[in-house]
Amino acid sequence: MRVFITGASGWIGSAVVPELIGAGHQVVGLARSDASAAALTEAGAEVRRGTLDDLDTLRGSAAESDGVIHLAFKHDIAFSGGFEEAADADRRVIDTFGEALAGTGRPFLIASGMAGLAPGRLATEQDGQDGQDGQDGQASGPADAHLTGGPAKRQANARATVALADRGVRSSVVRLPPTVHGDGDQGFIATVVAIAREKGVSGYIGDGANRWAAVHRSDAAHLFRLALESAPAGSTLHAVADEGVPIRTVAEVIGRHLGVPVASVSPDDAAGHFTWLAAFLGLDSPSSSARTRELLGWRPVQLGLVEDLDKGHYFATPSA
Repeated sequence: MRVFITGASGWIGSAVVPELIGAGHQVVGLARSDASAAALTEAGAEVRRGTLDDLDTLRGSAAESDGVIHLAFKHDIAFSGGFEEAADADRRVIDTFGEALAGTGRPFLIASGMAGLAPGRLATEQDGQDGQDGQDGQASGPADAHLTGGPAKRQANARATVALADRGVRSSVVRLPPTVHGDGDQGFIATVVAIAREKGVSGYIGDGANRWAAVHRSDAAHLFRLALESAPAGSTLHAVADEGVPIRTVAEVIGRHLGVPVASVSPDDAAGHFTWLAAFLGLDSPSSSARTRELLGWRPVQLGLVEDLDKGHYFATPSA
């Protein structure tokens, strides 16, 4: 299968590309920089130069492919105050791909998030789907019922992708947990480690009982391949290995490795201590992947988050 991928050189994409190539697929990756193009070439992928704003390039690339995986998102804009702008750009990309693939029956996958999907309880693949039932058997309603702004728009984008099944696209959404971990991760967990090193204390908010789901990026990449090959049209999938790791447990592991004390940070002081990360670190977002495992036979085999932290690579200093 010839597969066009956005975000092919990113944290998830750089694991998805070898996963697909190793299974015999041909990969064409979107690259907006010389460095991304070089990384894709080295990985054995074909390069298509462009950005998420080059809709004609995206449309043509999709039309020439047997399937599309959309992993890119304007995170730099999203986390600097422009989340709605990033989500709007994402919607234009999704609509463009939907238009190019309509009536073909070809697979179209996007990456989405699950943080905040069902606060305080175990979220399932059915949560956030209009007219679907949540874990408790009650109608869950739209995913943005308790979200606002950019996060609500991004969840709406996921529902729009699922709806492309009605237009003859084998569409599916792979929801990713707050942390997709592994050696080289520069995301949330790496940021928590950096803050603990800077502050001299490994903190958590309140009692630290709030939970994050997690998955190793190699396991996530494997799920993307399975979804590309066989997910039914209109599927929502969860890339979850650890259903819910308490943030206090994460803080304790970090404190032990850095040799710094572990302490609670009050909700009122969280923004000052954790800056932009505070809004995410305080979320209680456990999630299940039971339906995904049953549907596709996906089985995570890599280390869990705590075990991966204990390997030590998150604590290596730049000089090391």
